[in-house]
Amino acid sequence: EADNAPSQRHYYREVETRRRNSIYAYFLKIGKTKTYLTLSCYIKTFKKNGMTIKTAKNDYPILDQLRERWSPRAFNGQPIEKEKLQSIFEAARWTPSASNIQPWRFIVGEKGSETYKLIASTLVEFNQLWALTAPVLFLAIANKTTPKGGTNTAALYDLGQAVANLTFEASALGIYVHQMGGFDNTEAARLFDVPDNYTVATAIAVGYIGDPEILHENLKKMEISPRERRKAHESVFTGKFGQASEIFD
Repeated sequence: EADNAPSQRHYYREVETRRRNSIYAYFLKIGKTKTYLTLSCYIKTFKKNGMTIKTAKNDYPILDQLRERWSPRAFNGQPIEKEKLQSIFEAARWTPSASNIQPWRFIVGEKGSETYKLIASTLVEFNQLWALTAPVLFLAIANKTTPKGGTNTAALYDLGQAVANLTFEASALGIYVHQMGGFDNTEAARLFDVPDNYTVATAIAVGYIGDPEILHENLKKMEISPRERRKAHESVFTGKFGQASEIFD
């Protein structure tokens, strides 16, 4: 048998290697040949100082999970381990909320399930171009009412905090989260019998990062472009709205 010929007993071996808690490599062994399926987006964007093009260029120190978090559109399709999904939603569980109401709810679908298919069907066409590479799709839902029947004005705020918590837990596990507003939330509520006092706020794709080459040409550029944010001092005021804060002097 030739060295490069596929063996009948070829097997897959996954090895996790982290770089700043977020870089993973996957190994495929076929016969006597090892092929490293290292993510091409990592290869293309690697810099000598260990950063990728997506690493935040922060002006002040922040956690690595924050620096390395971004929202890819290319996922490699590898299933997420059950215990990691449990940890992600456990992180959401411990989110602070107004009066500890905990308004967040989630409907989760793993690829191949009916739930996944239904969530996918609610996505706008643009998001369907890429989101279906993710092994998990879920809906983020907020309870708009308080236990006494009043309006919970903090419901969406608290749901957002819960999604942020699970996002950074995922980041620490080498898993990426991409939130989407481009979906039909009315149809999602209908498909899943969501009660009227709840609102379906966001659809979310979750998975291990993939090769941008699988994406439509129009999406590849965004996948390998630097992240940009306005400066912190532009968002933080003292005195009146718009008045620069002294903490950044």
